[in-house]
Amino acid sequence: MRVSVAESDPSQARVQELEALVARMRSELAATSDKLTVTSDRLAGVVSERDNLRRAYRQLMEQFELLRRRIFIAKAERVDATQLELEFEKTKQKLDALARKLDGETGADAHAGAGSRPSGKPPANAKSPPKGRRNLAEADDLPQRRIEFRDLELEAGGAAFIDWELSYKLGYQRPEQVRVVIARAKYKVRTAEPEPLPDDATVLEQDGSRFTIVTAPLPPLLIRRGLLAPSMVARIIVQKFRFGMPFFRQEEQLEADGISLDRGTMARSTEEVGACLGAIVLACADDARKHAFCLSTDATGVSIRPEPLADGRRQPCRKGHFFVVLADKKHIFFEFQAKHTSAVVCEMFRGFSGYIQADAHTIYDALFRGDAVDDESDAPSEVACWSHVRRRFWEAAVSGFAVGREGLLRIRNLYQLDQAWSDLPPAARLEKRKTVLAPFVSEFFEWLRAQDDFTSKVRGLVNKALGYADRQEVALRRFLDDGRLRMDNNLSENALRTIATGRKAYLFFGSDDTAEAAANLYSLIASCKLHGLDPEHYLAEMIRIMPYWPRDRFLELAPAYWAPTRARLDPLELEAELGFVTVPPVADPAQQSLAG
Repeated sequence: MRVSVAESDPSQARVQELEALVARMRSELAATSDKLTVTSDRLAGVVSERDNLRRAYRQLMEQFELLRRRIFIAKAERVDATQLELEFEKTKQKLDALARKLDGETGADAHAGAGSRPSGKPPANAKSPPKGRRNLAEADDLPQRRIEFRDLELEAGGAAFIDWELSYKLGYQRPEQVRVVIARAKYKVRTAEPEPLPDDATVLEQDGSRFTIVTAPLPPLLIRRGLLAPSMVARIIVQKFRFGMPFFRQEEQLEADGISLDRGTMARSTEEVGACLGAIVLACADDARKHAFCLSTDATGVSIRPEPLADGRRQPCRKGHFFVVLADKKHIFFEFQAKHTSAVVCEMFRGFSGYIQADAHTIYDALFRGDAVDDESDAPSEVACWSHVRRRFWEAAVSGFAVGREGLLRIRNLYQLDQAWSDLPPAARLEKRKTVLAPFVSEFFEWLRAQDDFTSKVRGLVNKALGYADRQEVALRRFLDDGRLRMDNNLSENALRTIATGRKAYLFFGSDDTAEAAANLYSLIASCKLHGLDPEHYLAEMIRIMPYWPRDRFLELAPAYWAPTRARLDPLELEAELGFVTVPPVADPAQQSLAG
C-alpha cells in the first residue's frame, strides 16, 4: 500500500501550500502595482490637463474682458482714479508721504499726488472748462454780409433814425469758382529780312516791312501744363492730407458748388507737387540728424496697390509703412518705407548719436547697438515710453487683476508729479526729477519684482506687464537724465493719427511713389501746425516759390524758418496767384549756416 507525502509528512505539505499562497499573492500584488502605476499616470495626465484648461480659461477670460472693455466701455486707457485711490489708500498715502519728505515740505507746488497742486492749475485728469458761446462781435477776421431791416411805417410817420442795433449769427458762404486769367503780352517786333526765325514764329508783312509776333514768356511754374492754380492745389492737398477727405468726395463737393473737376486731375497735381516739395522735407531731415537733441519716432502700416498683372488681373494690396520723426520742437517729417526692418531704421537715422525715443520693437535694437554710426560708442541712447508700460498694466487692470490696478496707481503718481513741473525750465525740472521722482521710479521697479507673477512661467496679462517694464528699465529711467526728455512717446503717436484717419477714408495708396509724395505733404502740413502756420496758405506759397529758389537753400523754406524768410520777400509778389519771385540774398552768416 502506497502512502502520500502529505500523510507521511504533514509539515512538508503545509510548506508547499504557503509557498503557493505567497506566489499567488506576489502575482496579485504585481498586478495591483501595475494598475496603480497606470492609475497614477492617468491621474497625473488628468491633473495636467486640468491645469492646462485652467490656464487656457484664464487667458480666454482675460482676452474676453479686455475686448469687452475696449468695445463697450472705452477705447482710451482710462480707469476710475477715485476707485484706484480708495482701493490702494495705504499705498497712496505712502507715496504721498514719501513725496512730501523728498520735496522737503516746500515743494507742494511740485507734488500732485498729495492732492495739493499749484494754485489755479487744474488736476491732470480734469476736463477743460467750457468756453461758452463765441462773441461774434469780436470776430473781425470773418467776412461780413450785412443785412439791414427798416420799419417803413415808422419812417413814414416821421420817426427819426438814430442808429443800428446789431446782433450776429454765424453763417457760411460756398466758395466761388475762380478763373485765373493768365494774360501774356504780345508784341510786334520788326525783323530784318535775312534773320532766321524759329519754325513756330508768326511773321507779318506790313508796308513792305517784316514783323514777328513775340509773346511775353511764362514765369517758371511748378506744374507747367496743369489746370489748377497754386491756391486750388493747396486746398485739395489740405482737404485730403489734413482732414482725410479722399479725392472722390472732394469731386462731389466741388460739383455741388458748381465746379467741374475730376479726381484724376487732383491726383496727378497732388503727386507732382508732393514729389517736388520733397526737397524741403529732405533738408529738414538732414537738419534734424545734424542738430536735434532727441528724435521721437513711431510707425504705422498702410496698404499699397500694386500694378496689375500682364493679363490685366489685379493683385492684392501689399503693406508699406509710414515712419514719423519728431525733431525736438522744430521739425516733424514722415518717411514712407516699403519694409519695416532694422536696415530701414538704421538708414533713416544714419549718423545720429543723440537720444531716440521709440517703442520697444525689435527693429530698433540694431540702432541702439550702434549699427547706424561709425563708432559704437556714438550709438544713440534709447528713451523708452512710459505710456506703453501703462497700457499693459491697464490691460491687466480692466481684466480684474489687482496688480494691474496698483501698477496704474503708481504710474499715475509718476505722471502727476512730472506734469506739475511742466512749466519749469529744463534744469529746474531735472533737479525735481532727480530729488523727488527718481525714488518713486526705483520703488516702482522694486514693487514689480516683488510680485508673485513676476517669476511665474504662466503667460498672462499680469506677467506680460511686469516683464515688459522690467526689460525696459534702463530705457525707462532715461528721462531722468535730462529735463528736456519726455516720459512718453505720445507726440509721435498723435502725429500718426492723421495717417490712421486717412487710412480709413481712402484705403490705399496707388504706388510707392504716390506714398512718398504723400509723406512729404504730411510732413509739411504737420510742421505748419507745429509752428502755427496756415498749411493751405503755406503750400500755395511754396508752389509759387519753389521754381525760383536755389537748391542749396531749401531749408529756408521749411515751416520752422519760413516766417523770417517770408519777411524778406516782396509782399506784392507773394500776393499774386502767379508771377515772378525775387529771391533775396542770405540775410547774415547765421542764416548762411542755416541754409547750408
